[in-house]
Amino acid sequence: MNKLLLVEDDQTIALGLEYSLKQEGFSVKVCHDLATAQQAIREPFALAILDLSLPDGSGYDLCRQIKATGDMPVIFLTANDDEVSVVMGLDMGADDYITKPFRIRELVSRIKTVLRRYGKGKDESSLEVGPIRINTAQAKVYKADREILLTALEYRLLLILATNGGQVLSRSQILEGIWDVGSDFVNDNTLTVYIKRLREKIEDDPQNPEIIRTVRGLGYQMAEVRT
Repeated sequence: MNKLLLVEDDQTIALGLEYSLKQEGFSVKVCHDLATAQQAIREPFALAILDLSLPDGSGYDLCRQIKATGDMPVIFLTANDDEVSVVMGLDMGADDYITKPFRIRELVSRIKTVLRRYGKGKDESSLEVGPIRINTAQAKVYKADREILLTALEYRLLLILATNGGQVLSRSQILEGIWDVGSDFVNDNTLTVYIKRLREKIEDDPQNPEIIRTVRGLGYQMAEVRT
């Protein structure tokens, strides 16, 4: 799983981006200021997403540090799309920039393009849980090297559970994540049906599931995921 560093001082924006990127199969570490981010970049990340305006400095400062110590790709988030700001960012080594407001699909597309350019988008694009392997780059699912055919909503449901492997998700959290897939309306009763269908396709024994577990009174929990 590709691990991203997100540096954004607006906590509401950061929370929304973190949630959306996790649904796309990324692991995300969030920092809200320059000082915290400077500590975080000691860890390895596949890519950094940097807001230009931070309460204690600038995304430019962080980009300089990142580029001085390694080859981590950088995408700038900016509310300012004037030519000088854009050129300055690109000149110091940023790989792309995206102007606020933006659509999450556009950001995800830019991220994947940059990762491919750095050769980081191929080998790290799969999640594994038990005998199940999810190729997030191709949106395909395999069990013991045999492809399992899922509907778009079934795949989205599996991905939401897998990207939160080991965590208990409430039914409302899951419904929120799959609400707009294919413009399908999914209610609480329909979710039960889709969980049952998914188990029938991926579990060895759907009546005694080991991959998608029911946590009575709370929701569902995916077994621990390997990347």
